[in-house]
Amino acid sequence: MTTQVIMLNGGSSSGKSGIVRCLQAVLPDPWPAFGCDSFVDALPARMRGSDEGIVFGADGGVNVGAEFMALQSAWMEGVAAMARAGARVIIDDVFLGGAASQQRWQKVLDGLAVLWVGVRCESAVAAGREVARGDRVQGMAALQAEVVHEGVVYDLEVDTTHTESLVCARTIAAHVG
Repeated sequence: MTTQVIMLNGGSSSGKSGIVRCLQAVLPDPWPAFGCDSFVDALPARMRGSDEGIVFGADGGVNVGAEFMALQSAWMEGVAAMARAGARVIIDDVFLGGAASQQRWQKVLDGLAVLWVGVRCESAVAAGREVARGDRVQGMAALQAEVVHEGVVYDLEVDTTHTESLVCARTIAAHVG
């Protein structure tokens, strides 16, 4: 079956966004990308810092409420609908719930051919990238580096600690059917 969805999961500052841009450059067909960052950016400002929305703690922790989860479920269904309508899509996510987050995606992507990709990066390297970015709460990368992978099953894993995004993208592209 031809791959319809490439799902990238990794912690903050692990290199997912760079891999997405490189995948879009190396894959022969157009693959629109959808990520958790753009979903969060699309939320009304009142949901940021709200117990019902999303709260970024001073230590880098992330907590989400019921309203966030409901909107995220609708967004996930929308992305899956695009794939069912014939678009081949890349999803860039952070599985804060580990295996439970993957299960939510598996449910909405049921019947689609998905390439599950783990994007790993050593905690110290991701933390350095986080500081250089300047747009993340410090500590988020270190907190997420391992927890997002707990119990998650992948078809393929890449590690951006010492490997460039383009090399990782070419490795992933080689597994796209």
